Amino acid sequence: MNRRYRKTVIAGNWKMNMTATETKKFAEDIRKHLEARPKWCETLICVPACNISTAMKAFKDLRISVGAENVYFEEKGAYTGEVSADMLKDLGVKYVIIGHSERRQYFCETDSTVNKKVHAVLNAGMNPIICVGESLEQRETGITSEWIALQVKSALFGVPADKLRRCIIAYEPIWAIGTGKTATAEQAGEVCSEIRATIRALYGARVARSVTIQYGGSMNEKNAEELLAQPDIDGGLIGGAALVPEKFVAIINAANQE
Repeated sequence: MNRRYRKTVIAGNWKMNMTATETKKFAEDIRKHLEARPKWCETLICVPACNISTAMKAFKDLRISVGAENVYFEEKGAYTGEVSADMLKDLGVKYVIIGHSERRQYFCETDSTVNKKVHAVLNAGMNPIICVGESLEQRETGITSEWIALQVKSALFGVPADKLRRCIIAYEPIWAIGTGKTATAEQAGEVCSEIRATIRALYGARVARSVTIQYGGSMNEKNAEELLAQPDIDGGLIGGAALVPEKFVAIINAANQE
């Protein structure tokens, strides 16, 4: 982490978990474990769309923002089942996850649709959390750097420097999501440094050093401190551990150290 130039952000990603009732219970439980409101890091939880209103009320006095897990890039129209950026904004959403590997794998999202969603979220005044990552085959083939750079460049195409400061890049090696496997702190830090180098080549050093880059490959309460000690890892996009109040709070505490 480097708080001198950029903010630290810990974001939970609940995926397709938690009912509205369970969301209320989670907020009650996390209140018991959270000794003090996060001071040095920004904290948020991205919840299923049907839970957003409930989460807004439940987390209101905990200084935990509420984010969305997905968005559609059109403003309105005949797109049954989709949710627009303006709809999320109207609910009070501040952050939106875009391009998660599960969206790419199961719902055929492409670099092109990711880019359209990034622009929709930015135009609505919200902050996109843009996910990039390589498969095990791509890592073993030795094309991790090229693959990640392509995803970053595609996602940010047409994004001006003044809006880039509202973007978060989340590095999530696909082979480490939900598998219990985690990149070593050095491996994760190396790729995050390469992501910053890609942004530097596009926007210059001053802008690049202001961008928050998260690690999203099975960060948990045991490895969070080591991962966050890497200079270019500015937070985490947390999956499974974000569903357990005491584990999520432990990660927040790891990021909240002076």
